Amino acid sequence: MSILITGGAGFIGTNAVIFFKGYGEDIINIDKLGIGSVKKNLNAAESRFYKIDISKKFDHKLLENVNLIINFASESHVDRSITNPYFFYKNNVGLIMNLLEAMRKYNKDIRMVHVSTDEVYGDILEGSFSEESALRPSNPYSASKASQDSFVLAYARTYGLNISITRCTNNYGPYQLPEKLIPKTIIRAMKDMKIPVYGNGLQMRDWIYVEDHCRAIKAVAEKGKKGEIYNVSAGNEIRNIDVVKNILKILNKKDELIEFVKDRPGHDVRYSLNSEKLRSIGWKPELSFAEGLKKTVEWYLNNKYWWKNLVRYI
Repeated sequence: MSILITGGAGFIGTNAVIFFKGYGEDIINIDKLGIGSVKKNLNAAESRFYKIDISKKFDHKLLENVNLIINFASESHVDRSITNPYFFYKNNVGLIMNLLEAMRKYNKDIRMVHVSTDEVYGDILEGSFSEESALRPSNPYSASKASQDSFVLAYARTYGLNISITRCTNNYGPYQLPEKLIPKTIIRAMKDMKIPVYGNGLQMRDWIYVEDHCRAIKAVAEKGKKGEIYNVSAGNEIRNIDVVKNILKILNKKDELIEFVKDRPGHDVRYSLNSEKLRSIGWKPELSFAEGLKKTVEWYLNNKYWWKNLVRYI
């Protein structure tokens, strides 16, 4: 099978290329190599690579003989979206329109999984969001992702495009940029640097190991229905402060490295997704949070070459 992966030099995209290559699939990788991508990832995840910014253009010839598109392409960092919201609107909405229009005009039968985020729902203090829950994005990044989702669903209904959406909770694992909580904590702790934690650190997130997310995408690609949404969650709800303390424990570092800093504007308190719909088609997470976190710490310890030139992000 030939798979077109957009954003395949980013964190989750790189892991997806490696994951699907493990099944012997032929991979075409499109990435603009922007701030969320790492060029050296292309060495770890071999594929036919094209450097293209699909927010500006998309060559429909890339759809020829492709069986599946997995769309990761998006600017995806909340803090950067707060600083520069117009860029997130222009990039994220522009790229999904160019991709959908190419499918509509040149290959309406192609299968696509559009990878979204739990952040489109906003936060929830009790219970869990289902796929039918209202969207209440809290920042420009999540608002741009909600816009993408709306266009995807509209094109699936109006033009009959064969697209499903996944909305996943917080990912962690290899190849994640050090600006994110888990790699930032690992690297700063290794260097005995202070570890910044927003507010009181009591924000709750449901964490999933990135390979389990890739398995979920595969399940939706094979068994998901056109125009349907599938929440992806592992049931690992943990406070940010406890994530940091768990990492410090693995590294035998003291909690004194923790430094509480001013909270992020509009910071969501808790994310929680009900993933029963996805589990009903045969998916379930394979790694516990403790197992995944240990593997992730070991990866950053053993792959300093990968992040040593990315310290500007920490």
